Amino acid sequence: MRDRVPAAAPVTRVTATVGASASGTRLDVWLHERCADVSRTRIKSLVDTGNVLVDGRRVKAAHRLRAGEQVVARVPPPAAEEMAAEPIPLRVIYEDDSVLVVDKPAGMVTHPGAGQPTGTLAAAALGHAPQIAGVGGPRRPGIVHRLDKGTSGLIVLAKTQHAYDDLTAQLARRSVSRRYICLVYGSVKPATGVIDKPIARDEHSRIRMSVARPGKGKRAVTRFRVLERLAAATLVECHLETGRTHQIRVHLASIGHPVIGDEAYARPRRRDGDRVTAALISQLGGVALHAEGLAFVHPVSGAKLEFLSPLPHRIESLLSHLRHVPRP
Repeated sequence: MRDRVPAAAPVTRVTATVGASASGTRLDVWLHERCADVSRTRIKSLVDTGNVLVDGRRVKAAHRLRAGEQVVARVPPPAAEEMAAEPIPLRVIYEDDSVLVVDKPAGMVTHPGAGQPTGTLAAAALGHAPQIAGVGGPRRPGIVHRLDKGTSGLIVLAKTQHAYDDLTAQLARRSVSRRYICLVYGSVKPATGVIDKPIARDEHSRIRMSVARPGKGKRAVTRFRVLERLAAATLVECHLETGRTHQIRVHLASIGHPVIGDEAYARPRRRDGDRVTAALISQLGGVALHAEGLAFVHPVSGAKLEFLSPLPHRIESLLSHLRHVPRP
């Protein structure tokens, strides 16, 4: 019999108006006085992730408050230090004593986060290989890199701390090869290119990323190549040189070609053509983005390992349909 999952702790909500005596006080200091059990470090994190708004807008932790401003803070319960293993089936592509390569389905979150405490790849991997507990961190056991919830495809996990350290070092050196295939809106021109634009958290949304202003954000580089042009869409191959959150989705949207099915970055929402196309897009279960290729050096043997995951049916069906849609 499965253990009962304890009920999630409630989210604390703080709403207050800044009084005259508090005018000029830093936001994080002011909030800490009202939430003494929440550390200043966590308060800063809450501010940075958009859980604290002043007069409905995001500000920095160092923001100097003014009398009359309305502060609304959302304080989720802190994440548990350890996570529980879950008996979730995995599509294992390769496994030995050091590494685990999995083909992640769209819809599965890589590791626990806000609003997704269970049903993650990390919990499934922990159930599959209990020895990864504590490798790389208690809340992300074995996780070397991640894939977005709506993205499918290949991901490597480390089963030992040595493997974790070696693989993360390979990522830092940009020697891990990650190849993605995606369907995007519109006709991408030119046929090949490099998108070199910094990425940062969107100033107006705690769940979106965006191309940062000059001097801000972290450098992000995506190389792309057009594979096939279709009716109102393009099949594109992308190679990551860096691994920023939502990198491919943000970069392609920044050049006017968001990934099909991406409701976060395809704004304003585009018309999806005929009814069959619209239906296939609604059935993607995520975005039309797939991590098709993965290559790295084995952390123990030193051998070059390469893996391939064919396009899943969810994307192949859409691609097949678009090939038969006449161009305007």
